[in-house]
Amino acid sequence: METRGIARFPLPLHYRIPNFVGAEIAAKRLASMDIFRHSKVIKVNPDSPQAPVRKLALMMGKTLIVPTPRLRRGFLLLNPSKIPRSQMDFASTIRGSFIYGESIDPWSMPKVDLVVVGSVAVGLDGARLGKGGGYAELEYAILREFDRVSESTPIVTTVHDVQVFNEGEIPHEPHDLVVDYIITPSRVIEVKRRYSKPTGILWNLITEKHFTEIPLLKEIARRKGIAK
Repeated sequence: METRGIARFPLPLHYRIPNFVGAEIAAKRLASMDIFRHSKVIKVNPDSPQAPVRKLALMMGKTLIVPTPRLRRGFLLLNPSKIPRSQMDFASTIRGSFIYGESIDPWSMPKVDLVVVGSVAVGLDGARLGKGGGYAELEYAILREFDRVSESTPIVTTVHDVQVFNEGEIPHEPHDLVVDYIITPSRVIEVKRRYSKPTGILWNLITEKHFTEIPLLKEIARRKGIAK
């Protein structure tokens, strides 16, 4: 993407969800879809290429759920009615979301109607690659654990066309998140999904490092009576 001149700040793209030329166009395509327009609560990842999605969600009066980076401070809820319209661009940034967002626990969170994730690469079968930290999977698993999303809750990703691969080209593990729609600057793809979505937290994959870095996980384990 960098050599083709379609990468955007922040650079370099290594170990990031890559920002790309046309992210705003992809966001507008998504915002024109019924699954977006009819949603009241939308969860969007905090990465740069999805900032236009977050802004449009706020501008269209959607309640926005944004996970903090690496989930270190859990989730933030942004209520568009409490944000001046002139500040919605800033509120859609990571820094702005901390200023205008309110910390919210998954057990007190409203039901999420649509999930938007970033991707490094995504397949036409719905398989997806992220940065490798598993945070998108963990965020989704937490929401599923508390019935804030279900198997039928649409999951979409906005990417550049060069990030889209054929069926079977993206590796998939049972805990991996999969998408229902791929939105690029040039097209909307409804995938023929061959995999199920994670049904909750796979506690056997949670390590002491997770508990140390993500206090929310420790609190969830306590509430669930899970000894770790």
